[in-house]
Amino acid sequence: MTGPAVLIVHGAWHKPEHFRLLVEELSDLDVRTVHLTSSGDDPAVLGDMYADAEVIAQAVAAVDGPVVVVAHSYGGVPTTQALANAPNVRKIVYLAAFQLEAGESLLSQNPDCALWPWTKLRHRDGAEDFVEVMTPAEVFYNDLDDATAEFAVSEIGYQSYSSMRQPLTETAWKTLPSAYIVCEADNSIPVTAQERMAGHSDEVHRMNTSHSPFLSQPAALAQLLRRLFANA
Repeated sequence: MTGPAVLIVHGAWHKPEHFRLLVEELSDLDVRTVHLTSSGDDPAVLGDMYADAEVIAQAVAAVDGPVVVVAHSYGGVPTTQALANAPNVRKIVYLAAFQLEAGESLLSQNPDCALWPWTKLRHRDGAEDFVEVMTPAEVFYNDLDDATAEFAVSEIGYQSYSSMRQPLTETAWKTLPSAYIVCEADNSIPVTAQERMAGHSDEVHRMNTSHSPFLSQPAALAQLLRRLFANA
């Protein structure tokens, strides 16, 4: 194995299990994943964006050598928060991800900071407010075969509401090289929004996929990532 280690950061409602096909495609590399605190099956124990950033920072610090971080969707927010002072990070790859400025949050990208129409805010005794995605197959997995989509939906968890509202205080992409991958058939983040955020990156690439190319086109995504890792 040569080259940097790879850390994959999942997005809202997701888990490392969603990336198993991509991890298999990169099996010759030192690929690591994290499970963010803000996403999971038990609303009572969900963390927030800053806790997620700490998880990412600790995972990067545990790598003895250079590392490239691949952040998907919401995962771009705590990644941007976590890595401003990470000396061993060579590049951040934002995969249909939120590459934001300091002071911005996930929901600040929406008019009036509103939730998306395909989500629902939930309240439960003993838990902080959390958000449920109501139509994940249509929003995240619109180019998957039925079996893969069924698996992906079965792994979907809840997302803490606080993680969506907390603003960035750091912006790692201002001090580290970054690349953006636009997913052109994404039903979750409009292409125009991806392109706007991609303006923060040093290089922009495109895939004709849904929000989840790690499930619909894992081999093609792995090939693109290898090219991005090669010059990290």
